[in-house]
Order: sequence, then structure tokens, then C-alpha cells
Amino acid sequence: MSADTSIYCFHQVLALPREWAQIGQQAALIRRTLGQVGGELYGAWRSQIGRPRDEVTIVTRWPHGPAPRSEACEQALRSALPPIRRINSVRMRPALRPTDGMPPARQGNYAFRFFELPAVNREEFLALCAAAWPGFESAYDSQVIGLWDIDCTQAGRARALLLTRRPDLAMWERSKLPQGADEAQVRDTLSRRYDLCDDTEVYTTTLLTATDQADQARWT
Repeated sequence: MSADTSIYCFHQVLALPREWAQIGQQAALIRRTLGQVGGELYGAWRSQIGRPRDEVTIVTRWPHGPAPRSEACEQALRSALPPIRRINSVRMRPALRPTDGMPPARQGNYAFRFFELPAVNREEFLALCAAAWPGFESAYDSQVIGLWDIDCTQAGRARALLLTRRPDLAMWERSKLPQGADEAQVRDTLSRRYDLCDDTEVYTTTLLTATDQADQARWT
């Protein structure tokens, strides 16, 4: 199955102090406002580990009409948000996943991992991702939500964003310590993928727009 052809936009939104929850509470308004200009709210995530307490990560999807620039995506989103301190946005396209526009709905531990690599390594990078994912998903009750190519203006360079879901933070830690030959093979494949990159960083979140349960933990 091929990847979705829609444009997506990644937004890091810094809410006013202690006001991050308002973004989740206004999700219905955000969806309506984006819908009026041809966009969709794919998801909103609260910080867990590695980002500021008041930052919310939002992904929007733009399936209709000419591909919008990141500035247009950001302007549309900003008009639907409560007062915030700042927002940073980048445009991106699905590389392997998602294959459709169905937004994630289950609560869990969501990891956003960014990669920077030489463009000549991109195809091998994608092949290693595809090879590792079946074993990763079966071993850790986990899902690969998306792998996107991020717009990159630097010649000869590529950037990517990987979004994965695990049931909880304990499983995120567990997935870093392979047990048995099958898990070791998955980890080896992922390690080869990392070796193709010049840099990678990750932070973890929980899903503000989950439909099954809210996350009541105090992460910060």
C-alpha cells in the first residue's frame, strides 16, 4: 500500500504558562476552523519527556487543492488556537506511512524522532525502516504512525520525521533492550538505519486528541 499523497504540516506550539490543556479542549473548534480552509487536524500531543511543559505538538493534514506552504498552514492553525507564545511549523510529505488520513486515536506513548542525513542515503534508509517495522510492531505491541520527508532546502541533504506509538513509557524503554534473536535482529536493522544519519533526536508525548482515554499523569 502506497503512502498518503496529502501534504502534512508539523507544528510546535508553545502555549501560555500552564495553558497547554486548552489546546486539547478546543480540538473541535480547531477541526472546524481548519476544515473551512481545506485542512484537517491529524493530532495534538502534550509533552512527556524532552520538550517544554507548555509545548503542544500538532500535525495538520491538507488533502485538497494546491499544496499549501508551511506559512499558510501555520496561519490557518494559529487562527483556531487560544492565545499562545509562539509557533514553529514545517511542511512534510509521507514517505512510507501514513497510507491514509485516519488520525491516531488510541492513547499511549508517542515518540517523535527526527533524522538528518545525506540525500544519497535516503532510499537505503527507507528500505531499512520498512524491513524493521513488522518485527518492531509485533515484538512491542507498537505501531509506526508515520514517516514523513520534511521540506529541506539544503542541497544534498534530507530530513525525516518518524512518529511511533507504544502502549506506555515502560514499553518505550523496553523496546531499547532486545530480548531474543528476533528482537536483536530488529535492533540491528534499526542500528544500521541510524548509522546512515548524521544526526537524530527524539522526544516523547501523549495524545491530547485520544478518543479512548485522557492522560492524567503529571509528566513535568
